[in-house]
Amino acid sequence: MCTRKSSTARDFRTLDETAVWHDRYRSIVDLERHLHANGTRIVKFYLHLSKEEQRKRFLDRIDEPEKNWKFSLADIEERKFWSHYMTAFEECLSATSTSDVPWYVVPADDKENARLIVSQIVLDTLEGLNMSYPKTTQERHKELLSIREQLEG
Repeated sequence: MCTRKSSTARDFRTLDETAVWHDRYRSIVDLERHLHANGTRIVKFYLHLSKEEQRKRFLDRIDEPEKNWKFSLADIEERKFWSHYMTAFEECLSATSTSDVPWYVVPADDKENARLIVSQIVLDTLEGLNMSYPKTTQERHKELLSIREQLEG
């Protein structure tokens, strides 16, 4: 989705962007609807980082040698388009969030709290599935006892 405003994508302005993105969003919603109807649960997170927090993390990537590999000059170039990215994310989330497959927008400036929020949502989703182990029948129990005897004998 980020390619929408990336430097590579900006070279293709001849496309009817409104129609292209409308069709892509519709395809996403259609796929997610199909998966949900067939028992798959999708949990979507947007980890929202403030521009200031991003700046701090970039500085850490420069200052801490073990984080140097994470940093790219392209990050700084793309940062110039922050407002475009925010608009694109808002449009995408609005177009692809449904009652069955909502987006969870998680404030991510505080990593620890962001991880707790995500963990709780995943846990709630799993608990909502009401999963349980299959019940053993009397016949299966007898079969298992027979197998036990073979293994012990």
